[in-house]
Amino acid sequence: MHTPADEGGDTAPVLDIVIPVHNEETDLAPAVERLRRHVAHLPYSARITIADNASNDGTSLVAQRLAHAYDDVHAVRLPEKGRGRALRQVWSRSGSPVLVYMDVDLSTDLNALLPLVAPLLSGHSDLAIGSRLSRSARVSRGRKREMISRCYNVLLRHTLRVRFSDAQCGFKAIRRDAARELLPLVQNNTWFFDTELLVLAERAGLRIHEVPVDWTDDPDSRVDILATAIEDLGGMARLGWSLVAGRVPLAEVGARLGRTSRRSASGLVGAQVAVFALVGIASTLAYALLYLSFRPTGTAPPVANGLALLATAVANTAANRRFTFGVQGREGVARQHLQGLLIFGAGLAVTSGSLWLLEHGLAGWTGQHAGVEVVVLTLANLFVTVMRFVLMRSWVFRPSSGLVR
Repeated sequence: MHTPADEGGDTAPVLDIVIPVHNEETDLAPAVERLRRHVAHLPYSARITIADNASNDGTSLVAQRLAHAYDDVHAVRLPEKGRGRALRQVWSRSGSPVLVYMDVDLSTDLNALLPLVAPLLSGHSDLAIGSRLSRSARVSRGRKREMISRCYNVLLRHTLRVRFSDAQCGFKAIRRDAARELLPLVQNNTWFFDTELLVLAERAGLRIHEVPVDWTDDPDSRVDILATAIEDLGGMARLGWSLVAGRVPLAEVGARLGRTSRRSASGLVGAQVAVFALVGIASTLAYALLYLSFRPTGTAPPVANGLALLATAVANTAANRRFTFGVQGREGVARQHLQGLLIFGAGLAVTSGSLWLLEHGLAGWTGQHAGVEVVVLTLANLFVTVMRFVLMRSWVFRPSSGLVR
């Protein structure tokens, strides 16, 4: 059985076109023959790589027969299923500068192949995708699949704020240097793989080129729509949480590829601000409840303020460490909590100063109107919250320390 050339790409063709298959013994040979006829007219050298995903019919034999018959056809056998797993393995080992993926049914008109890869070869873009949802695309498929596809992409745009139009079209390409950076970050190995790849690429500031395609639905498609939809929703939730927690080093990826953008740089900070705000809201509510619970017992305002702040400070630091800045493990935890307590001390000084001003500016109110105290302290705590975020990001969990991911 032939396998793709390794990374030393002296003998590698310009394009490596990967076709992941599972139990496609009937359709595989006609698809490869048709694809070979088309690529023979391209101005670039090309290889067709059949990635067999643990087929239990005659697919593997057909793939081997094609690989032995044609020098430009290679075959890879994987012991486990998973479209993403197949693409990961072949793309990771390929020496071709542009890596292409298409479904075995060849639903996309192959005339879109050259427009797909040209921006990648010129260096203008890093990834390219076929879009069935573009206005100039011509698509023939059932209403059920059309509705599911549109709903999925709308959901993707509103939850993960993506800008590309069609995540699921089985017609994509990526530059090898971009694949090397992104593949280790993609966790999914099945249907959500290419969606996750696209989201990470866009967030890293990489350029995604879209090509309107002519697409004809395969009525014999074996995709389990319900199972795939459930997996995609779970993948979106997992990926969204990872992005919000700042666990993926996308800024570094964009920088290494020279594609950093304001959106990728601000996206991480914006996500951190959102999570920090949620943690801050919870901490502020807990603080107010604790303060109000201390005051009826006769506790002096400064003491009640200090106890309430201390009770929430450690929990606040732990929550921000885990969720806002995505720091895991025990390394540096003692130092970070100590720094958190120092920030707590600064916050205590600000809020205690607010109480002092309240007491001396509105004599008699502090003893009779605890609600006024809470309002003033809440405003002071908003200031302290902003100060805490700046200090945590630039000092406690600063990116240069290698802690923020």
